[in-house]
Amino acid sequence: MSNQFERKKIIPRYKIFAYLMLIIGIIILCKALWIATVEREYWTQVSSRLKKDSVEISPVRGNILSCDGRLMASSLPEFKLFMDFKAGGEKKDSLWKVKVDSICEGLHEIFPEKSASEFKAHLEEGHKKMSQNWPIWHKRVPYDIYSQVKKLPVFNLSKFKGGFHIVEFNARQRPFGSLARRTIGDMFGAKDTARCGLELSYDSILRGKKGLLKRRKVMNKYLSITEMEAIDGADIVTTIDVGMQDLAERAVIDELREINGNVGVAIVMEVQTGDIKAIVNMTKCSDGEYREVKNNAVADLLEPGSVFKTASLMVALDDGVVDTTYMVETGSGIWDMYGAKMRDHNWHKGGYQTISLPRTLEVSSNIGVSRIIDRFYGKNPEKFVEGINRLGLSANLNLPLVGATAPRIRMPKKNSRGQYINWSKTALPWMSIGYETQIPPISTLTFYNAIANNGKMVRPRFVQRIVKDGEVIQEFPTEVIKEKICKEKTLREMQTILEHVVSQGLGKKAGSPSFKVAGKTGTAQVSKGAGGYKTGMTNYLLSFAGYFPADAPRYSCIVCIQKSGLPASGGGMSGLVFHNIAEGIMAQNLKLDVADARDSMSIFMPDVKNGNILAADYVLSHLGITANKNWSGSYLDGNPIWGTAKREKNSVVLAKAPVYAKNVVPDVSGMGARDAVYMLETRGIKVRMTGRGKVHEQSLAPGHVIRKGETCVLKLD
Repeated sequence: MSNQFERKKIIPRYKIFAYLMLIIGIIILCKALWIATVEREYWTQVSSRLKKDSVEISPVRGNILSCDGRLMASSLPEFKLFMDFKAGGEKKDSLWKVKVDSICEGLHEIFPEKSASEFKAHLEEGHKKMSQNWPIWHKRVPYDIYSQVKKLPVFNLSKFKGGFHIVEFNARQRPFGSLARRTIGDMFGAKDTARCGLELSYDSILRGKKGLLKRRKVMNKYLSITEMEAIDGADIVTTIDVGMQDLAERAVIDELREINGNVGVAIVMEVQTGDIKAIVNMTKCSDGEYREVKNNAVADLLEPGSVFKTASLMVALDDGVVDTTYMVETGSGIWDMYGAKMRDHNWHKGGYQTISLPRTLEVSSNIGVSRIIDRFYGKNPEKFVEGINRLGLSANLNLPLVGATAPRIRMPKKNSRGQYINWSKTALPWMSIGYETQIPPISTLTFYNAIANNGKMVRPRFVQRIVKDGEVIQEFPTEVIKEKICKEKTLREMQTILEHVVSQGLGKKAGSPSFKVAGKTGTAQVSKGAGGYKTGMTNYLLSFAGYFPADAPRYSCIVCIQKSGLPASGGGMSGLVFHNIAEGIMAQNLKLDVADARDSMSIFMPDVKNGNILAADYVLSHLGITANKNWSGSYLDGNPIWGTAKREKNSVVLAKAPVYAKNVVPDVSGMGARDAVYMLETRGIKVRMTGRGKVHEQSLAPGHVIRKGETCVLKLD
């Protein structure tokens, strides 16, 4: 009886307890759901203000430098500006009401895109909400802009008294803008994550290692104790030459605009080292402008066209099946190749008839090259492909750029019955003239560079060394892929033929009257995927690959242009870009002595402008011209000496002028623009100029006492 009595008494109590726990559990779940949804933003802000026990210290990302040490990518601080309207209490709030108009006027001067009234409305909204993290400007700003904002009323107080505070970002900057952008690489916005190019390939070196900061509370104050120092990233020195890169980009873009091209690629390589001095990848965007969208130079797998013919004939010459005296019949410009019609570019003019092997390259005869290769390798195409591989054209260059691809050159294969399973009778003739293969432009250039380098094939190099704190920690020497791509006799013969292609063949526009150029033109139809070659307007790949100067090669270069429709000429379009790049590079490397400016056949006195007569004396003395002067000084170690120059029969008289005080307008008449602007602007005067030549009139008279903000108009004649 007692057990039954106890059970009836206890069970109801358990039920009450169980129901109570269930209700509490439901309440907890509802509260958690409420916090995770409705109050999520509030608690996120609260958590961001909490002091962390351990804080990571971000290292400074290493720089990317050009071959001569100029910055191409660097990490600089950027700031987002915020206002805490609760900080400072009533004292700050009263100051804010008095100074808000002057603050907004100051912000408008710093950020003219937004009016003072718009700034005031925006800030008053944040003040009304008493926001603790109200954005002052919607974009990140550099340090100089942040410094200007920091000088404004209220903002110049400490963040606890005034409420102005910042969030600092380690932003990636490129001093040369978009120059070589796809090769140098990009970063993903605010994230410290590399996106492409050398930034991505060398990310682990550039990134460095994070440090660790411990925060501990001692005597009611938080102390920051560095447990592990951050290790900043190392710098990488590239092979890119800023001058050559800029020259190549302008040459490519100018031609693309002229012919309405779709894609333009140019690569300049130093012959002996394989250093990539310039690499351009321009694509036409929807707004009609040309930008670097993809690294086409290393990633595009396209049929190279006639620039491949050089390799085809080198295989035949190297195997000894032909020599340079070999003659081939090309007919009237159309030839039947196993049921398919092959045409030369001049078929409508009657073709080239019978021509020599060198002439087939000079005039880029499709029929001539394909008939030679088909005759000697038609029954054994494997031998031809092995010869192409022997030249190094199929080599995987293993470039340090994500997206770089290896060439695809098909090897004939047979089944158990001896029948070809991936080959047709037309495959070899068309492969010999640059179809049936896929080769990125940089692989084609590496092959032509080997011809220029006396048969030695070197791997393209993008990075010379890694530097940390001024010390070289790793070097990347030139790597040789093949010591010899062919026999010495074959090499000399092909070097001569490639010179003739430019001097007396289709590559004349790539040549220069100042130095010899060797190379090969290429014009190929671009297949449109599954649609083949006959889907609407024809796309063309126009190429020129070669080197200069041909008698002592220093640089090799390839230019590839993709365009739609006719006219389309590898020599006339890509060859012209090659010419402009080669002439520009040779001009940059041309070093003349100042004495060379003197004509030994005539005697003359130059017209010398007033201004820095110290510089004028230096030039005149090196030209062997007497300069009578009433002063002494050295151009190498002296400050500018201002004066006048007067031309006489057998000399130039240089006279020192009176020195004007810093608060007085100097006499700049007779000076060139550079000296005149320098003298005026160093005194705080703004300058506007019209005309060219010497200054013959200035709006502010000499001796005039300078007032702040004055402008002087100079008229030159």
